[in-house]
Formats: sequence, structure tokens, C-alpha cells
Amino acid sequence: MTNEPHDSDLSTAAAAESRELSIVTPPSATDNLRRTWQHISWPKIGLFILSLYLFILALTLMKDGARGLAPLVQDRFSLNNAFNTMGFGWLFAYLVMSGSPVAASALTFLDAGIITPVQTFTMIIGSRMGASFIILFIGFIYVLRGRNRSTSLSMGLLSFTVTGTLQIGSVIIGTLLLMSGWLGRFSFGDGAALTSVTDLLIEPVSGLFKSFLPVWALFLVGLGIILVTFNLFDRCLPEMTIKESQVGRMSRLVYNPMIMFLLGSAVTLVSMSVSVSLSILVPLSHRGFVRRENVIPYIMGANITTFIDTLLAAVLLNNHAAVSVVLAEMLGVAVSAMFILLLFFRRYERTSLRFVEWVTLKNVNLALFMFGIFVIPVILILV
Repeated sequence: MTNEPHDSDLSTAAAAESRELSIVTPPSATDNLRRTWQHISWPKIGLFILSLYLFILALTLMKDGARGLAPLVQDRFSLNNAFNTMGFGWLFAYLVMSGSPVAASALTFLDAGIITPVQTFTMIIGSRMGASFIILFIGFIYVLRGRNRSTSLSMGLLSFTVTGTLQIGSVIIGTLLLMSGWLGRFSFGDGAALTSVTDLLIEPVSGLFKSFLPVWALFLVGLGIILVTFNLFDRCLPEMTIKESQVGRMSRLVYNPMIMFLLGSAVTLVSMSVSVSLSILVPLSHRGFVRRENVIPYIMGANITTFIDTLLAAVLLNNHAAVSVVLAEMLGVAVSAMFILLLFFRRYERTSLRFVEWVTLKNVNLALFMFGIFVIPVILILV
């Protein structure tokens, strides 16, 4: 006897087949486009455009104000040699708690004829040393909150140590490049298009400031705007969440120095701030996601791409000497980093970690270190 299927069985089977087809059917291009459109954060895009506008406005004001500030800087600070400008940039970065505005200031000083290309180069180096203090400062905040001193300060100390050693190599390589004149061959155009855009969008606002402020005050206003700008750039970054499963998949990658080097370069390139990319390491270290020895190549990579915003400033200034200075700094740090990574990274890693352990071992050692990073720039200014 044959069992004929009932209508209800047929409808159930059809519904199941329909559900199966709907599951396996890939989304259409329209669906993908709609989802992408919905995930775009338009407020952050608008904030980025505003930040870029303010960045160009601040640079324009600083460029105009630097010429009026020239007599004051030359008389009060006596920036007569490369050592003076290095110490000045170092302390300046401490004061504003950021290195990028100081690097931009150095370029505007160069454009105004206050300092030479080599002095500009060393001032930017000083700004990078001062910027490294920010990570150490964040570590001190963690210590005040009752966290372990060694763990909290290690990232900041490593950042200072790695940055310092890279800048030693950069001083030699970059100075030779600048003195050879080889970098003068490179150019990003004559800046005519950028100048026309600046005249159209920036000049009305900058002209308003010029109408009621003395020339020297324009630099200070521009510096204040550029500090706000970098904070706005930080807010433009997408929110990043760290899941345990993701960390598990990435745990094998952090042991590869070249991968961490590229990761540090990429994160800093996206954030346009070495302070942001390195500050991420402090909480990650506390949660056990990364270890101190794994972040050394990350810091190396971050120290190269952090100059992207400075290179943009040099291009906006339409000054070929400024572009050469920034390229010399980037090449100097890149060559120094690759020299270490390829030839004696493990020895460099052990030496750096021993130094960090020595600093955090006793209060007197930490006090000596803190005294040194403040007295060295003062000595450089007085040389």
C-alpha cells in the first residue's frame, strides 16, 4: 500500500526548501552596498573634514605669525646651533604634551628664516623625544591608581628608550642626507593647487584674525588651534573593541618582529599620532595581551609613520627645504630601525629590557632617570 503525501506535508517541505534557499542565497550587491552605507559614520567623516580644515588654518596662522615672532625667538632663546633647537623642541613638546605641533612649529620657523634646515631637523628630533614622555606620563597615572609600577611604566620607558636610540642613528644619517643635498631632488609639486585652495577657503578666516591681532599673536592662535586639531583627529578614529578570540588568533603574530613593526607603522599612519598608537599599549599590557619584548618593533614602526602629518605640513607650506628635512628624519629613523631589526635585534631587545628593569627596580633609579630627561634638554639649550 502506497502512502500518498498529504497537502500539509507538501507545504511543510516547500517551506523548509524555501528557508534553505534563503539561507544559501548570497546577498546581492545592493544589499552589501546598503549595509556598507549604514555602517559609515558620517559624523566622524564630517569631524575629519573639519579637523583637516582647522589643521590648514592653524598652519597658515603659524606661518604668518612666525615672521612676527622671529625677533622674540632669536633674542630670548638664542637658537644659534643644532643643539639649542633640539633642546628647545624637547622642552616645547613637554609643555604642549605633544610632538606634532612642535614639529609643525619648527617648519614654520624654517619658512620664516629663523632657523636653518639642520636646526629644524634637530628641533623635530627634540619634539619626538618630548612626545615619548606622554606615554610615560600615562604610566604614572596608572601607578597613582594603584597599579603595578613596573608594568605601568615599562611601556613609557621602552618608548623613550627605543625612540632615543633611533633618533641617535637618525641624527647621523639625516644630517648627512641634508648636507649632501641629495633630498633636494625630491618634490611633491609646486603646491600651486594647494595654494589656490588655501586662498579660497582659508584666507577669509585667517584674514579675520589678522585684522585684529598683532602678527606675533597669530602664531600662538595657530598653535592653540593645531592642538585642538590633533585631539579632533583622535576622535575621528573608529572605536576598536578587543575580543578574547581575536587576541587568541593574534597571539602568534606578536612574536614576529617584522609583523609588529608593520603593525606599529600602520596604526600610527591611520591615527596620525604616535601618542595614540603607543598609548594603546599601556592598557593592553595591563590586561596581558602584549608583553614588553613584543612591542619594541611596534614602537620602531610608529616612529617612522608619525611624521606623515609633519610631511603634510611641509607640503602645505610649499617649502622644498621643509620637505627635505622631514624626508631626512623619516629616512634616518627607517634606516636605523631596519639596521637593528635585521642585524642584532635580539641583543638590542635584551639590552632595552634590562635598562627598563633597572629604572623600575628602585626609586632612586627612577628619580635619576626623570632628572636626566629634564636636565638634558636644558643643557642642550645652554650649549
